[in-house]
Amino acid sequence: MSALAARYRTSRGDRTAVADASFSVQRGHCVALVGESGSGKSTIARCVAGLHVPSSGRIMFEKIELAGQARARPLEVRRRIQIVFQNPYESLNPRHRVHDSIERPLRVLRRLPRSEAATEVGTLLERVRLPKRLADRFPVELSGGERQRVAIARALAARPDLLICDEVTSALDVSVQAAVLELLQELRRELQLSMLFITHNLGVVACIADSVLVLDRGVICEGGAVDKILNEPAHDYTRRLLDAAPCLPEDAVGASA
Repeated sequence: MSALAARYRTSRGDRTAVADASFSVQRGHCVALVGESGSGKSTIARCVAGLHVPSSGRIMFEKIELAGQARARPLEVRRRIQIVFQNPYESLNPRHRVHDSIERPLRVLRRLPRSEAATEVGTLLERVRLPKRLADRFPVELSGGERQRVAIARALAARPDLLICDEVTSALDVSVQAAVLELLQELRRELQLSMLFITHNLGVVACIADSVLVLDRGVICEGGAVDKILNEPAHDYTRRLLDAAPCLPEDAVGASA
């Protein structure tokens, strides 16, 4: 991504959400975008996913420049870039059973026949540590952690190369956060996924990311390897985020959702 800028129209006129953001995500690496609400991190995620059209700049995927809107991108590119949203209570259609939510990308993006897709649904549920029997449930019958795992399984159904995680743990309690982070780390290793991880919590970054970019009012104010940023922050804004960051308790790691 090079010199990305993005705006929103409001009743008071256009508002700049992101200004001149440039970075790359290497194969198999996790880059975290961190900042307070309104810093522009989710806007960047939506631009990469093709859900918000940038006002300027370029989004490149393996040397190919992507259209701003997802529907204008080739099917294969849409398959390879997937996003998991913040709120598992809103991201799943309440009228669709778990099976239907996961099967759709299998049928639409991978063109699998119905019988093969049905088998794949069970495999994906097991991959995110859920029993196959949940395939017949509706979202309202699941816990928040289970819903977020279903959303992850739905994204994985497309066999993506880049997984965008937009505040995927912020709506969950601390023990469930730890379990979801552990799952994402495991999936990243097993599938060699590249990951763009959006969060307001630098404590979460320490658990999952290789590098981190800190955004302040739409501008990247600091970036680098996670250890360096967490231990030697150079910017006052980063230091304030660190001071405010809660920590996941050690006994929460490995807990189940």
